[in-house]
Amino acid sequence: MAPDARQWADFVTLTKPRVNLLVLVTTVIGFHLGNRSGADFALLFHTVVGTFLVASGAAAFNQILEREVDARMRRTMLRPLPDGRLGTREATIFAAAISVAGVLQLWLGANGLAALIAIATIASYALIYTPLKRVTSFATVIGAVPGALPPVIGWAAARGDLSLEAWVLFAIVFFWQMPHVLAVSWLYREDYARGGIRVLPVEEPEGRSTSLQVVNYAAALIPVSLLPTVVGLAGRAYFVGAIVLGVFSLALAVRFAQQRTPERARQLFYASLVYLPVLWVLMLANRGA
Repeated sequence: MAPDARQWADFVTLTKPRVNLLVLVTTVIGFHLGNRSGADFALLFHTVVGTFLVASGAAAFNQILEREVDARMRRTMLRPLPDGRLGTREATIFAAAISVAGVLQLWLGANGLAALIAIATIASYALIYTPLKRVTSFATVIGAVPGALPPVIGWAAARGDLSLEAWVLFAIVFFWQMPHVLAVSWLYREDYARGGIRVLPVEEPEGRSTSLQVVNYAAALIPVSLLPTVVGLAGRAYFVGAIVLGVFSLALAVRFAQQRTPERARQLFYASLVYLPVLWVLMLANRGA
């Protein structure tokens, strides 16, 4: 029996479309910065669609593996699997199908290197990060690795290599993720505790370690964000803009460290959502200038 409209909507929910919107943006940024052959819309299409399918498959596998955990947390208990609207078998078939389709699209439409990075993304997210979330808070750092790979996929698809510039993009997204994720973890620490997810605010409820990590990563992001100018990806205008953005983000991180309240955590979280798109716009506008 074919799925009805509601079931299709549940399959879409498995892919975490709002999260994957950021994945698509960073993939496109990596592609455009790596592209030296002019407009190639076919290659861009295969790269974006392939990466989207891979990221969606990884998100679906994550929900399959965490269905029992999600059932214990208020913010996730109504997801399709814990709520019983989808079965594990059909969700697994769906996740496997879109993952394979995404890898094949990257392999055949872009190149093998982009496809291999996509495979590494799925494996590290679903098979390493997801189970470790119930073992150690260090899983947050591990999870930032697959989260930072989309711009590398875009670069590899456009350029066919993994030069220093690709890893600079990786480093920016990696360090950006940490204050972003830790702010969310602080906001939902009670829910994570119910689910048995060992994020840092659960392991250390007072929040001193969490706030210290937030400040450290926000501070480290400033020099990392300046590297595009150093390696020739962007010019001086970007350099100045990155400093301004970094200092502002660091100031919010310090305020959170001083006052570990939900309001400060939300400010940090929403600022991080603004930070990365603005940084990308600056980089593209001042590309190699």
